Amino acid sequence: MFVVEYMAPEVVNRKGHSFAADWWSFGVLMYEMLTGSLPFQGTNRKDTMTQILRAKLAMPSNLSPEAQSLLRVLFKRNPSNRLGAGPGGIEDIKKHEFFATIDFDALLAKKIRPPFQPAVCGPEDAYFDSEFTSKTPRDSPGVPASANAHELFRGFSFVAPCLLENGTDIKKKSETPAKSVRTTERNFFDEYTLLNVLGTGSYSVCRLARHNVTNQQFAVKIIQKTLCDCREEVEILARYGHHPGIVSLKTVFEDSTKVYLVLQLLRGGDLLEYMTKRHHLPEVEASAILRTLIKAVAYLHENGVVHRDLKPANILFASEDCTSESVTICDMGFAKQLRAGNGLLMTPCYTANYVAPEVLKRQGYDAACDIWSLGVILFIMLSGRCPYSTACNESPQHILERINTGKLDLQSGQWAFVSEEAKSLVTEMLHKSPQRRPSASQIANHPWVNQAYAKNLIHNSAMQITNQSQNQVVPSGESVHLKETVAATFRAIANSPQVAHNLGPVAMSELARRRLRDKNLNRI
Repeated sequence: MFVVEYMAPEVVNRKGHSFAADWWSFGVLMYEMLTGSLPFQGTNRKDTMTQILRAKLAMPSNLSPEAQSLLRVLFKRNPSNRLGAGPGGIEDIKKHEFFATIDFDALLAKKIRPPFQPAVCGPEDAYFDSEFTSKTPRDSPGVPASANAHELFRGFSFVAPCLLENGTDIKKKSETPAKSVRTTERNFFDEYTLLNVLGTGSYSVCRLARHNVTNQQFAVKIIQKTLCDCREEVEILARYGHHPGIVSLKTVFEDSTKVYLVLQLLRGGDLLEYMTKRHHLPEVEASAILRTLIKAVAYLHENGVVHRDLKPANILFASEDCTSESVTICDMGFAKQLRAGNGLLMTPCYTANYVAPEVLKRQGYDAACDIWSLGVILFIMLSGRCPYSTACNESPQHILERINTGKLDLQSGQWAFVSEEAKSLVTEMLHKSPQRRPSASQIANHPWVNQAYAKNLIHNSAMQITNQSQNQVVPSGESVHLKETVAATFRAIANSPQVAHNLGPVAMSELARRRLRDKNLNRI
């Protein structure tokens, strides 16, 4: 089937054409990707063909000079004057200033991170079994068409079954919380059996579930639609859950009241429980855990995602033996993706010309909050106590006052056996000024976190164990005290507009912006 909108003038007038016609079509595709509309599109086929033959195009002012320049040399009515039609061919196009920042060798070798990755919710969305892709393709032509084959589909029309189901309100269907990621239409309880409760939150409950066919166990997060819009969480998990340090999303079910997120089962328990059993961790182990965590956080930040709720209870061990490599970040309920003003997803390296400065500033602030939370976790791992809370019944105001002073006790208790490098990193991560905190990538390359420093850490850890008898069982009272002070600290942070996540103007909220968009659409 020929689509006239993509045809070059020489194809339209049927006077013969060369491969240069493909570069015209390439220009049409480029224009469509940049603007969202076709360059030549009339009210009917004849009108469209007339526009193509004239080859007169008003260039949108929002396109960069480099993009406009490339489009102009591709939309030459004379094929011989078109870029790519000369002896240099495609190399001439690669050398154009529009592609000045592209390393084509690295691009072909898949060494360049794409600016956007579509969400993948099921294996059938993007992946094909290597059993089939590794086979040599074979041509198996069908039976030659008969003389009257063109009449087989005469008068045939197709209407999707979903449009015929009792006048279903399609618009209403599209407004479900999980609309941005594909959900399965199958009944959750036909495939899974719910078992015991693993944890509860403000808007959801997490339960153990068993697949009815395979008997494999998963964690299922059940979210009430009326209490929480989980679209952002589902998108982030679907897009970035393949990272080894982030919990993976298996599938999503949905009914009239709930969304069911079937997640990887993390069997080792959370980091807080692990720390309370050990009281404090040797440096070599704390460094290894932080190294795994910071790789996952750096990956999220590089892709414009901030977690905004990093705490020991949201960090679990995937394996029952609780190895540092199995540390996994879960619960993306408060996570956010960086978006441009038009709502499109962006990554930091592609945002300079498209995202408002205050949005970028906010994103950087949220990223610094993630670093601060990791600093608190590192402090607890090394010392066995909370940096800002000393009593279980301490008020949030007192905790916040200590946070705002920026003072840390890195001398007493277990800190006497901690290296200066570790103390320095904790101090930097817990700096009261967000701008002064290191980025996730900087922490990943820090000598104390880097593998190259492992020998010194092993030596220091041996001294810690010798001097402190670290393997002794921690009294239950101390464990409870640590849990309660940690909970009090992160509760104070979450409820504070000064430390954690400042409340923005009402007009900038997602709800207000959605209502404004709906109001504008109704006016049209």
